[in-house]
Amino acid sequence: MNEEPYSTVREAMRLMQKGDLGAATAAIQRGLSSATATEPSTAGDSPDRDPIEGTFRVLDEMPLIARESGEAPISVSSAPASTPQGRKEFSEHTYTCSAGTRRYKLFVPNAYHGQPLPLIVMLHGCTQTPDDFAMGTRMNTLAEERACFVVYPAQPQSANMSKCWNWFQARHQRRDEGEPAIIAGLVRELLLTYSIDEERVYVGGLSAGGAMAVILGRAYPELFAAIGIHSGLPYAAAHDLPSAFAAMHQSGIAGSSTAHREDSQAVQSGIPCIVFHGDRDATVHPSNGDKVVSQSAGAAEFSASDSSSAVTEETCAGVTPGGHSYTRRIFKDGNGKVTVEYWLVHGAAHAWFGGDPRGSHTDPKGPDASKEMIRFFLERVRA
Repeated sequence: MNEEPYSTVREAMRLMQKGDLGAATAAIQRGLSSATATEPSTAGDSPDRDPIEGTFRVLDEMPLIARESGEAPISVSSAPASTPQGRKEFSEHTYTCSAGTRRYKLFVPNAYHGQPLPLIVMLHGCTQTPDDFAMGTRMNTLAEERACFVVYPAQPQSANMSKCWNWFQARHQRRDEGEPAIIAGLVRELLLTYSIDEERVYVGGLSAGGAMAVILGRAYPELFAAIGIHSGLPYAAAHDLPSAFAAMHQSGIAGSSTAHREDSQAVQSGIPCIVFHGDRDATVHPSNGDKVVSQSAGAAEFSASDSSSAVTEETCAGVTPGGHSYTRRIFKDGNGKVTVEYWLVHGAAHAWFGGDPRGSHTDPKGPDASKEMIRFFLERVRA
């Protein structure tokens, strides 16, 4: 393994011990830029500042406005449960609770007439915006076909310089604190505001968003029926910036002991999950996908009451026409119910598979992660 990640983390820790946090952050960012310089990319030039997840092209930020309805956006607190009636809408809202405030975009499908419909929470990666992420994943198009709400919370630069969800900070890994509390509160507000089927609420994300989706599934098992993790990291993989860098590059630094104790308790939830990772991902090491799967499959086995409920595994291979090949592993509980799906995509780097190239950080060579994710979600109802 390249020694550079080790030396970078050691230098960052030395600077942090001296109290020079700014220099420590700069050292880690320089290491990230170097580590990702050789990664295959479909995303073009990097931004001027280096995000924790590496470098990739960023679209010009589109304003969070009501694009398809042609009407001014409304705040979620003022939207009646029957709005809109039979009209597709993608509009801006703001949610505030004691943990903080976040803007978000909400997609309401044309099929909505006040009847209960599923809700999908989509968490973007570093430097992305809800509009960019929606375009790149094409999730709104699929949600229109399948009659689902989709909400895209926006991480502001004031919360993280690169607009990353702060999955690597201990205070954002716990129930009723930080960003998980904000997102969970937003979901509860939408359940009160619209006629949403509370048994069919799901959360998915890319990279930092995928890591935060894992945290939400662990912290709020009563809210979510399934989670989707694309190029993300396992629960409690890090507790600060140096350990985040180490976890992303597999440098062998574990998360905090507190996080591990919380994980031991939270793992009992065993929420079904679907995982995507590229085996040439130089930004978030592919072993993180394996760890997410092991953690989730282990949760299902941990909650088994007897040995007859042990998890079993099936493996199949496939290839997308003119695109990537992949290995798909399926884990089932003792009743034959699929608890985890893992798509390891061969030759693929750090990008949303099957995405629209107009969005940042996408790989159109497939497989179609959005289609498979929404399929996996809608097959499941919260137990």
